[in-house]
Amino acid sequence: MRFTPNTDAVVQEMLESMGLQHIEELFADIPDEVKMDRPLNLPPEMSEMELKALLAGLAAKNLPAADHPCFLGAGAYDSYIPAALEQLLLRSEFYTSYTPYQPEISQGILQAIFEYQTMICQLTELDVSNASLYDGATALAEACTLAAVHTRKKRVVIPETVHPEYKKVIETYALSGYFEPVFVPCPDGVLDLKAASDLVNDQTAALAVQHPNFFGHLEPVGAASQLIHQAGGLLIMAVDPLSLALLKPPGSWGADIAVGEGQALGNPLSFGGPYLGFMAVTRPLMRKIPGRIVGQTNDLEGRRGFVLTLQAREQHIRREKAGSNICSNQALNALAAAIYLTLMGPRGLKQIALRCHQLAVYAQKRLEEAGFPLLYNQPFFREFAVKTPDAGEINRRLLEKGIIGGLEIEGGMLLAFTEKRSRQEIDQLVAAFKGE
Repeated sequence: MRFTPNTDAVVQEMLESMGLQHIEELFADIPDEVKMDRPLNLPPEMSEMELKALLAGLAAKNLPAADHPCFLGAGAYDSYIPAALEQLLLRSEFYTSYTPYQPEISQGILQAIFEYQTMICQLTELDVSNASLYDGATALAEACTLAAVHTRKKRVVIPETVHPEYKKVIETYALSGYFEPVFVPCPDGVLDLKAASDLVNDQTAALAVQHPNFFGHLEPVGAASQLIHQAGGLLIMAVDPLSLALLKPPGSWGADIAVGEGQALGNPLSFGGPYLGFMAVTRPLMRKIPGRIVGQTNDLEGRRGFVLTLQAREQHIRREKAGSNICSNQALNALAAAIYLTLMGPRGLKQIALRCHQLAVYAQKRLEEAGFPLLYNQPFFREFAVKTPDAGEINRRLLEKGIIGGLEIEGGMLLAFTEKRSRQEIDQLVAAFKGE
């Protein structure tokens, strides 16, 4: 978008139309104590050419994951995106679409969202899905709110093994007063069932478990499901969608709500977004699920058609009585996921998931042989943490070799393995760990 500055005369004309003399009068209602009393810390003004050169220089300092082996995961994965996906996604009729409130002129994008919802339901084995959540963290926080609203209870029990950024978003959401998060210490890297049972009671709205969790480990979901349902609460599962090609889906565990981050399904890393949070629920919860839902119907001539349905539960109708203020449908990101799942199919998705797991197993064995055992001795899918006292130094050695290492955490390093990695790259990783 081009920047078109306003002249002083135009600015003055706009001010006079509002009955004002100075621009500062627009901000008169802001208390002085919160106003900045110093200039912004910005470099001197420069020309367009100078600015572009400066930004290009800053960009050159980055190490793009597309051009280098990347073992960084923790919720954002360097997955392969088929060329066909990018070509279809950037068609103008999709790329420029937003919330399709006029179904008569929006059948294409509505059908795409409907197909996406269907695939999410198939992956999770739950009844209803939306297409409206910003990212995995938001999805989990929204699930906590939904559970509290549905059960009319406030306590939500959450293991400390959830993603720390998810935890921060949950704590922010909790300021609304809808629910009260209670976090369970997990010294072994998975849910401590004894500690959880001490916190779960008849006033507990839900138990939220991330599976695989932040450390990549598989949680004792069966026992967690039994624990929370006996107490009359809901089971929330935050999942890696790719893992569902190999692991039991949330519906098979008895989950009431499944959420997750859909970035690995055809969405690029993009320096952190935009991403795609997904949610699927059981039928009793469908009128409380946040955001947009596309439904299938028939027109007056009996032809198949698609509409936004169950809108009476949304904030633009219920206003302050709505359980959520989610206002976007993330349609483009959802479309990317739908195209990806269609291109891969069940067999392809399983092959990708299996390759990720096999590479992770190979890496774990090589690292253990090199003297870097698991931080927690627990089963994992495609991500795990290893013990090392010098994770920062190892990452520096990796960067010198043009390799993006893992996430530095307390006591070690968290490593992720996508289908793009190879045994040769893993061998290089292990060599850097050994100081070779």
